[in-house]
Amino acid sequence: MRAALVALATAWLACSAQAQELTGTLRKVHDDGVVLLGVREASIPFSYFDGQTTVGYSQSIAMAIVEQIKKTLGLPDLKIREVAVTSSNRIPMLQNSQIDLECGSTTHTHERESEAAFSDSFFQYAVRMLVKRSSGITDFPDLAGKPVVTTAGTSDERLVRELNAEKHLNMRITSARDHSDAFVALKQDRAVAFVMDEPIVYGFKATDAHPDDFLVTGTPLGYEVYACMFRKGDAPMRELVNGVVERMQTSGEAEHLYNVWFTQPIPPHGINLNFPMSAAMRALFAHPNDRALD
Repeated sequence: MRAALVALATAWLACSAQAQELTGTLRKVHDDGVVLLGVREASIPFSYFDGQTTVGYSQSIAMAIVEQIKKTLGLPDLKIREVAVTSSNRIPMLQNSQIDLECGSTTHTHERESEAAFSDSFFQYAVRMLVKRSSGITDFPDLAGKPVVTTAGTSDERLVRELNAEKHLNMRITSARDHSDAFVALKQDRAVAFVMDEPIVYGFKATDAHPDDFLVTGTPLGYEVYACMFRKGDAPMRELVNGVVERMQTSGEAEHLYNVWFTQPIPPHGINLNFPMSAAMRALFAHPNDRALD
């Protein structure tokens, strides 16, 4: 009995010492017994609700990070609480500790580095637009004087407004609450184009009941990267998150994950985005980094 009590006390002291050494997000998660994971509801195929649960390419990366948090903290039964976020509220919710980690479709920009910390990039893409095939629109100059929709709080919103001002296109720009609302505006002819990240608009096109009615087009407004987001000044969290992302990318796991979500049928309707991996993505996986491209 005495030996058992001594072992129990030793284990308790070890856990207590570990808790005292923890800082930042890891300390918060340890003390709360729960990790608050920011998720998106309609960022297909990155992070979205499929009718039963949250799934997607970046959601899978997030869950790998959560598993590493469990191992690091020695808490195999750590609770996960998913918190739905939008493009507009995700950064304030992170800053207010309403979420601890977000791996959805958040662009890492230099401007946002003053508000949040970003992991190594997990996706590189172009900014283009989704239009109805019957519209005859092929590039951004065709949008002059026309109604255009994008998503509020995104880097794309800034890019399209800058283009509008620089080229004097006189576009009537609306910023929707989330990606799904923007797509509905396009479908209902309240806008002639939905300007957004290329993989996002490919996702909406592929999952629509009439995908051939839509066309992804336009000379890219720019090239950007997605990354996981966590609070600034948290070196242990950065090391943990980047360790997971780098391991997945250099081991081939990330490429397999990419193929699952971009080149094969995905839930809930078994649609295939047919979006093969680019040379830029292969270069990113070979040389993981956390550089913003804007």
